[in-house]
Amino acid sequence: IAMPTLLQTAPMSESDSSRSPLVFAYYVTGHGFGHATRVVEVVRHLISSGHRVHVVSAAPEFVFTTEIHSPNLFIRHVLLDSGSVQSDALTVDRRASLEKYCEIAVEPRDSILATEVEWLKSIKANLVVSDVVPIACRAAANAGIRSVCLTNFSWDFIYAEYVMAAGHHHQSIVWQIAEDYSHCEFLIRLPGHCPMPAFHDVIDIPLVVRPLHKSREEVRRELGVPDNVKLLIFNFGGQPTGWKLKEEYLPAGWICLYYQGGVEMIRRDLLAGCWAPYLERAVTLKPCYDGGIDGGEVAAKILQDTAMGKKRSKLNLSGARRLQDAIILGFQLQRAPGRDLSVPEWYQVTGDEAGTPLVDQTQKSPKFVEGFEILHGDHHGLIDTISFLDSLATLAKIGGHHQEREHLAAAALFNWEEDIVVARAPGRLDVMGGIADYSGSLVLLMPTREACHAAVQRNHPSKQKLWKHAEARHHSRDTPILEIVSFGSELSNRGPTFDMDLSDFLEEDGKPISYEKAYQYFSKDPSQKWAAYVAGTILVLMREMNVRFEDSISILVSSTVPEGKGVSSSASVEVSTMSAIAAAHGLEISPRDVALLCQKVENYVVGAPCGVMDQMASACGEANKLLAMICQPAEILGLVEIPSHVRFWGIDSGIRHSVGGSDYGSVRIGAFIGKTMIRSFASSETNSGEAEEKSSELIEYDASLDYLCNLSPHRFQALFASKLPQSITGEEFMEKYGDHGDSVTTIDRKGTYHIMAPTKHPIYENFRVQAFKALLTATPSEEQVIGLGELMYQCHDSYSACGLGSDGTDRLVRLVQKMEKLKHSKTENGTLYGAKITGGGSGGTVCVIGRSSLRSSEQILEIQRKYKEATGFMPYVFEGSSPGAGKFGYLKIRKNSAPPPST
Repeated sequence: IAMPTLLQTAPMSESDSSRSPLVFAYYVTGHGFGHATRVVEVVRHLISSGHRVHVVSAAPEFVFTTEIHSPNLFIRHVLLDSGSVQSDALTVDRRASLEKYCEIAVEPRDSILATEVEWLKSIKANLVVSDVVPIACRAAANAGIRSVCLTNFSWDFIYAEYVMAAGHHHQSIVWQIAEDYSHCEFLIRLPGHCPMPAFHDVIDIPLVVRPLHKSREEVRRELGVPDNVKLLIFNFGGQPTGWKLKEEYLPAGWICLYYQGGVEMIRRDLLAGCWAPYLERAVTLKPCYDGGIDGGEVAAKILQDTAMGKKRSKLNLSGARRLQDAIILGFQLQRAPGRDLSVPEWYQVTGDEAGTPLVDQTQKSPKFVEGFEILHGDHHGLIDTISFLDSLATLAKIGGHHQEREHLAAAALFNWEEDIVVARAPGRLDVMGGIADYSGSLVLLMPTREACHAAVQRNHPSKQKLWKHAEARHHSRDTPILEIVSFGSELSNRGPTFDMDLSDFLEEDGKPISYEKAYQYFSKDPSQKWAAYVAGTILVLMREMNVRFEDSISILVSSTVPEGKGVSSSASVEVSTMSAIAAAHGLEISPRDVALLCQKVENYVVGAPCGVMDQMASACGEANKLLAMICQPAEILGLVEIPSHVRFWGIDSGIRHSVGGSDYGSVRIGAFIGKTMIRSFASSETNSGEAEEKSSELIEYDASLDYLCNLSPHRFQALFASKLPQSITGEEFMEKYGDHGDSVTTIDRKGTYHIMAPTKHPIYENFRVQAFKALLTATPSEEQVIGLGELMYQCHDSYSACGLGSDGTDRLVRLVQKMEKLKHSKTENGTLYGAKITGGGSGGTVCVIGRSSLRSSEQILEIQRKYKEATGFMPYVFEGSSPGAGKFGYLKIRKNSAPPPST
């Protein structure tokens, strides 16, 4: 996109300095001191040539005046952008960064522009230089002054990723920044740059560094370091107080001071101290940069020539075209070479609203990804979605030439020349609420970063591609069939493919079969039972929405949501499949209704008695927010912002969880038995003389109690707790009370069910969740996070009282408690505050709450290590979030017949 040239320029000469002095306005970003120290070297050369430089920066004055002693240097202390907000060196608070930029540069934008235009005119500036303050370029344009940027990165590129993490309501920030940069005349680009396509006229220059004052030998001699000792420098801003470098981090013969070769180290290895392989690699490298280091002088010469009126030949591209290209790469999160991404729809909408179209509306280009044209929708820059589309492109290329069975089947699944619909649905982290969902509780849920993708294609039966064994069954080729491929089957000991005649879902009279028959159908072969989660969506649409499927259907399912971890892997499969099938058949179903339909799949076709919260989070959730929902049956209260200082993790215990397990089912039955008994107790009092004394209206309400969670803790304790038995047999209950009122579970007459704990849990859990939600919105304080953690601990203990705990999850919670106790230590600093088992319990994942900081991440890694030492199992950590299926929408793609156009 950019057209760089490496400028060969003569050094600034005496004749340069003999000319009339020029006036430069040099704007410096407020992100740290690094930009300011880089600017010093350029400014030093400009002033040495006799020019005047006005530096606009929030950096301390000494950063500039220590190196430059001249009356031609003027410092104006103003903050016009905010950069990144970081709690420590490695942790960026994306939402806070965007909110801070709004506060500093967006809300007062009009007054800033007016002030800057007036000031630029007052100093009679010849040129505005920006490193790399966006609004400076727009102010220069408004003042009729040329502007140049000098940098190695731009904020439109950086903030684009923040928008994906923090929410699209911040989208206008990136659009405005890119538009501001589009007023810049050209970019002086430094080595080590990221994509900056807002600047189409680019000049590459050498590194800008300060002059050397001492040789390598002199430095080593002063430090007392022999020549044979290898040195490492480890020093960057914002390191946490108390962090110590451990001797075992370094290989033998190293000390931590200095190094030349550079290698990239992943965050996890950095924190865990796995340094040796990287250092051993680094020492084999030669310094990778062999260019010049006189970038300050070269830049100053270019700036002087520009300020004197020298024009550069450049591409005649409109501001809108430059802005479009800026957005394309600014939005590109996966920096793979050769991949051209399209402008997301929400950018286009913003441009339309602002009255400045991003592209020529008369010449709209199709949108492309590797191998496919996107006919509808947007991949939202999600790396897992781009990766899934890449895998489809690979399948389209390889055809039948692949060794793995599931990939062979997938390659032969689709007619690659026809449209394919893709949907995506995440798993969920149960922050609070858990098993109380089926009792009508308030729940708080966060969508996970991990998600399931479903690709669906419909074809006339005569055009459907059939696997060989299916061909043998279908001679007439006029009966619609269903073919499914599931990636990852080898990890779960299940068959990778499934196929059936869609007529198997119909009775002889043409009506859909019952859910009971469907359950029996998929239970015949244990290795194929997984298909109930996928194919069951079709039967539910047939029964609940009277949909008739006359075409054959091909489905590819690929999920990164780990199975059996208590993070709703099944819900993500159901929701993604239902969403893709609905889109492929033109069915408009709201995210909430998709969730309710998918619950029926799991309850009646799969036979797992889950509540609705899993499907609701997967369908209706939003990235980095908690979905607040009252499960009566599925009323969304809204989205709860996660405070910037709070963070949630999930840690897998390695103990497989299943909502279809007997523990979960018996606890659910116990809760419904308890509700039935409470209603009976209340009805008895209504018919007695005692009802008037205890408020007859409330007793009548209790007698018709529809959800346990509508009974307050104090009324339960005062009126009913003493009357409930600890347990009861199925036989006893059914003889006295009959039905327990739950259509998805069946009482075993010979079984014994605990009653008190399963009944008490949802009543008190609902109260805990309400308190948790209120605390999240309270003023940030130590007491706030302590209170949030305590509520999670109480929830965990209540699970255990119900019999839904496990050794693994209890161990993880104890490890968090040990980390929390570090807060009371004089030498350590604990930043984790609480933990609880999640979902259906009996294993699975523990949710942890802590401060959003580097120290918290270190403690999570320490818990991982200690858990592995004790159990031999390295737990998976769930970290991050992503949009639900409703926010994602769907993609309609078609295989490219030609390579995508370049921009």
